[in-house]
Amino acid sequence: MVTPPVIGDQRLVKHINRMALLRLLRGESGLSRADLSQRSGLTRSTVSVLVKELITEGWLEEASAQITGTPGRRPTPLGLHAGRLMLVGAELGPDALCVVATSINGDLLDTRLAPLRSRDPDAACRQLVQMITALCSRVIAGDVRLLGIGVAMPGAVDKRTGLLQFAPNIGGRNVEVGRVLNAELASAGLAGAPVYFQNEADLAAVGETEFGVRPVDDPLIYISCGIGVGAGIILNEQLFTGATGSAGEIGHTTLHIDGAACSCGRLGCAEAYIGLRAIAMAAGCVREGAIDRAGLRARMAARDPAARLAFADAGRWLGVLLQNIWATFNPMAIVLGGETVAIGGQCFVDAAAAVLDDVAARVGIAPPAVRLSRHADRAAAVG
Repeated sequence: MVTPPVIGDQRLVKHINRMALLRLLRGESGLSRADLSQRSGLTRSTVSVLVKELITEGWLEEASAQITGTPGRRPTPLGLHAGRLMLVGAELGPDALCVVATSINGDLLDTRLAPLRSRDPDAACRQLVQMITALCSRVIAGDVRLLGIGVAMPGAVDKRTGLLQFAPNIGGRNVEVGRVLNAELASAGLAGAPVYFQNEADLAAVGETEFGVRPVDDPLIYISCGIGVGAGIILNEQLFTGATGSAGEIGHTTLHIDGAACSCGRLGCAEAYIGLRAIAMAAGCVREGAIDRAGLRARMAARDPAARLAFADAGRWLGVLLQNIWATFNPMAIVLGGETVAIGGQCFVDAAAAVLDDVAARVGIAPPAVRLSRHADRAAAVG
């Protein structure tokens, strides 16, 4: 059987070259056209053409020319144009919604939070679209352009269709969030904006690598700590999602055989010990089945012994989970984020770090770096 010839697509090559220039400038702002040519391997004429297009489209902006002290034309520094292009991210959580607007540098421009009024998919999507349109009306003005909308969901997600395949904390299987949300966005006049769907921990990991510390640590594991517990895995500069998109569901790995009941139906899952609902229960901050977040925050601010003990106990279990992740993936860095980290603070994080350090001392190997996410409990929406 004859293999058909591979035909180069000039549009694809151009797209790749544009992305290469943008990534170079995101990593180091202030590079000139000559710098970009040298570092990318592209000819100066190609770089000049692409930079002109990117400036016209609002991706890049020029700064004042540099004084070099040598004869000839002064190089003009280039950088990402943070004011012209906007991204919108939304997180559909088990009991709350979060919508954010960011610049292409990852700077947070605006945030909207609201409790989830209904777990019915249609109702939840309507509420989410109302929040998105309200935020857009506040942020988009003049020549600011919306590049796209990303939606983070708690569970295994078909990123092509937005089908939420399995979400124990919402209590649903094969929920057609994508279909409903796209229809609602079209009704709200936002049909032109591309919409992307992904698991919330995966998106938080993407946000951490795109907008976080540079150079990027790789492999990197992002741990999302909220009502659920999940991981986003960056491996060889790519998001690793597994065969069916459910890689990183560490909240449903077993920490204790025949242990506490989990929302998924198993016993002894990590979520049953580290999840925010379990912590709130231990701290006495659950009211009529709902987490009393305000009460939990107030108790932690007042250094209430019961609340601090609940977070410290959960932190120690998190330390065990971090050791398992270290042994499995051998990452350069583990990033912690999510609502539990934001509320529990150092009480939660220090307890986890102590367990990891103890394991490292026993085996005589330095553990991976553990740090907090740039955007804390907004990380998934920003990603």
